[in-house]
Amino acid sequence: MPGRFSRRNFARLAGLAGFSMVSPAAAKDSRTSAANEKSAPASFPDGFVWGTATSAYQIEGAVHEDGRGPSIWDTFSHTPGKIDDNTNADRANDHYHRYKEDVGLIKQLGAKAYRFSIAWPRVFPNGDGAPNPKGLDFYNRLIDELLARGIEPYATLYHWDLPQSLQDRVGGWRSSDTSKAFGDYSGYVTERLSDRVRNFFTINECGRFLNFGYGWGIDAPGLKLPTGELNQARHNVVLGHGFAVQAIRAHARAGTRVGLAENIAACVPAIDTPEHVRAAEIAMRELNSGVLGVILEGKYTEGYLDYAGKDAPKFNAEELMIIGSKIDFVGLNIYTPQCYIEPKDKGAGFHILPFPASFPHMQSKWLLIAPETAYWAPRLTAKIWNVDTIYISENGTSSDDKIAADGKVYDLDRIMYLRNYLMQLQRAIADGAPVRGYFLWSLMDNFEWIWGFEQRFGLYHVDFQTLERLPKLSAEFYRNVIATNAVSS
Repeated sequence: MPGRFSRRNFARLAGLAGFSMVSPAAAKDSRTSAANEKSAPASFPDGFVWGTATSAYQIEGAVHEDGRGPSIWDTFSHTPGKIDDNTNADRANDHYHRYKEDVGLIKQLGAKAYRFSIAWPRVFPNGDGAPNPKGLDFYNRLIDELLARGIEPYATLYHWDLPQSLQDRVGGWRSSDTSKAFGDYSGYVTERLSDRVRNFFTINECGRFLNFGYGWGIDAPGLKLPTGELNQARHNVVLGHGFAVQAIRAHARAGTRVGLAENIAACVPAIDTPEHVRAAEIAMRELNSGVLGVILEGKYTEGYLDYAGKDAPKFNAEELMIIGSKIDFVGLNIYTPQCYIEPKDKGAGFHILPFPASFPHMQSKWLLIAPETAYWAPRLTAKIWNVDTIYISENGTSSDDKIAADGKVYDLDRIMYLRNYLMQLQRAIADGAPVRGYFLWSLMDNFEWIWGFEQRFGLYHVDFQTLERLPKLSAEFYRNVIATNAVSS
């Protein structure tokens, strides 16, 4: 008999036996004491925007319908060996045909906002030239459905699906012709949608798609450019953002708000001391100079240009003015810290600390669990660049979302992750960070880029054979957060 019990099981049983020996009166006193000591939920400000997010290529499917042109991700995902599970997003979640059902999922969460992206090749199949009216018709239908359900649309104009024609003809973001085409596309779309959409993100995660797609050959279009050419492509992207902001100001309805969503290189002080915090500020400004910094300051830092040396991008004063066009908000995509920082050179510099091998991570090994990122990223962003409106435009995690025998998905690790990040976000807001809303990534499982359908980030489980959507336990958790405008520890 003893051999059938492990020490862990024995300890658990002993603990239960011990609990059974507590007198009823003592148990009552214990419950009363625990109830009195329970901390109040961490509340968010009145009017805080709770939403969820997706992107066009990852969920829409229908890649050959209604005049849509091919994108670089269509080409890349059909190239053997590029996607881990050898899939593509030709059908994905079939959101193009099931958008009403999916808007219903948002409604079930109680979310009041939805961040989605518009597929550039649906609207301009060649990237420029003649527009495709049927492409914009889909987004008109989607927006109308959202508004009918009481959900505010937040539209992203570029989430990586560059028209293949621009890549073939001018080299994609290697050319400023793409920057200008993006500005024209942005003006066309916002002129027609800003009667119902008040908030537009220009570009999503410049830092990711440039480094992975043009520098390391991991993402579409799969290039490995020399450093100088990569830096020039990065400059062309932020120039495209600037052209888009100017076009939106010129063509969209008065009061339309514009910003961008960036996976900021989040620098976290290793220790919460004034010296470490100052070092993290210096690091975050310098490490983000190539995208967020130049957009918010209208210039590259001297440190960035000195470090780049002969590989620094070529630009002129007029381009910097365009890039620095005033925006209304900053979106931060927060998952994990770029680095932990300690001071160097008597407070004048910073030192990037190595991550230990034992640092905890989620199912995606790159997704290190560091809830304090949700505190420091908005705090430092607001301080460094004097930003007064921030949205957490993405935050979430993958999970091993197996369906249990009872037909449910118990994604407790996702709930743990979200609870801890939201607690830190609330702390940041309480300490003055101007965060106005939060968009959970993602509404539902989808095509997760180079990982195909293997990595699941959704609140709703998707069976990619039947396309059935199933709420996970995390959907109930998030529904409660939204309903109470608070998160309990």
